[in-house]
Amino acid sequence: MPIPEDVTGDEIDKDVRQELQSLPKTLAEDVARNLVMVARLIDEDPEGAYGYSKVALRLASRVAAVREAAGFAAYANQKYSEALAEFRAARRMTGSAELWPVMADCERGLGRPEKALDMAGAPEVHKLDKAGQVEMRLVAAGARRDMDQLDAAIVTLQSSELASNSIQPWTARLRYAYADALLAVGREGEAREWFAKAVEADRDGSTDASDRLAEMDGVEFVDALDEDEHEGDSADAKATDADAETPEAKAPEAEADDSADDDLVDDEGDDEGDEQRDEQRDKD
Repeated sequence: MPIPEDVTGDEIDKDVRQELQSLPKTLAEDVARNLVMVARLIDEDPEGAYGYSKVALRLASRVAAVREAAGFAAYANQKYSEALAEFRAARRMTGSAELWPVMADCERGLGRPEKALDMAGAPEVHKLDKAGQVEMRLVAAGARRDMDQLDAAIVTLQSSELASNSIQPWTARLRYAYADALLAVGREGEAREWFAKAVEADRDGSTDASDRLAEMDGVEFVDALDEDEHEGDSADAKATDADAETPEAKAPEAEADDSADDDLVDDEGDDEGDEQRDEQRDKD
């Protein structure tokens, strides 16, 4: 797959670059450039990212970072079975529990929420950092909802991280999930409060909390571009109507002109008759 010339491979994380040092230099550069493309495209063009991940995987399947990147690319394309296999391979290579929450979410994607809940209670969770533990909580709550255990999902999300006023990278998503769970059981007042709190914490637009809040308040957004197009259509319609009316408007005027011409002919005829009568009187 083509790679833009400005992509050198040096853009990757230093830890990944260190992993690639086990490869021949030219090969390492090729793999690095493909990994950069995966990172660039995974949000906007997941299919494209998936394609580059397959190239990297073909070149260096024994590198953990490559297996992890392939897993996330497959995950972004909802290829959960493939993603889970890649995550497991990466975990075997590194021994790290970092991928445990996303592996559990793959189980959810495969229709196995019970398995995801089992993973949420596994010893590996205690090896996760704070961000990983919050992510695991979100996955567990999602699994509860998959099983229609809505009240249990709310309880799962209630935590010191949720109650904290400190804004962390996970805060907006945690508050959003809690608001959504409250709304699912009809607790609209509380849901609105937590959507508002999610908006406060969502500094990078990672959720649509502001849209959900506006929807609950009955606010409707109108696209300015659509409005302009509508006004343009109205103007065109008016112009068309004006053009259509022009012949009809001119018709009475034409008739009036024709009548005036007829009157002029009649007047000229009357003048000639008067002159003839005057000449006849002079002869008499």
